[in-house]
Amino acid sequence: MRDAGSTHERDHADSVCLYALQDLPANEVPAVEAQIAACADCRQEVETLRPSVGAFAAWPTDVLRPAGSLWDRLAARIGAETGQPVLAEPAPPVQPDWDEAGPGISVKLLATDPEKDRVSMLVRLAPGADYPPHTHAGVEEVYMLQGVLIVDDKKLHPGDYLRSEPDTSDHRVWSETGCTCVLLTSTRDILR
Repeated sequence: MRDAGSTHERDHADSVCLYALQDLPANEVPAVEAQIAACADCRQEVETLRPSVGAFAAWPTDVLRPAGSLWDRLAARIGAETGQPVLAEPAPPVQPDWDEAGPGISVKLLATDPEKDRVSMLVRLAPGADYPPHTHAGVEEVYMLQGVLIVDDKKLHPGDYLRSEPDTSDHRVWSETGCTCVLLTSTRDILR
């Protein structure tokens, strides 16, 4: 984080990191904000951490949770090293349900960003289902998980990625086989 000759103490550097992670106790936030405002190095550190923290915050929490078998091994190892018992694996979060968005189209909302009018979701098309033609209000990203999706003249298979720029249009989006994909898109797309 900083070189050995830095005038900042390790505790202060930790406070700046905790501030960036939004994990400081509320009563410590004003003092750390004052220090950041007074220190160019601290401001730079927060700005450097912001994209990484933002990327983690956008992930669904189950992505960050270890599998049950790994949790058990970690708990046993930590307990052995610290001599303290480790709590059992926490209950899994409530998973959002699939919603029917249209005939043969199901969606599972993963995250929303109302400030940027963005949404990320899983989309599942039944065999033969068509997604409505639309114009992209912002960047649209599709990552294929299962099946085959046809977007105009492009055929997408599992592992394929498609990026569409704002103001472009998809005239026909459909799946002969049925498919599932991750969709990141604008909430302001224009459906026709």
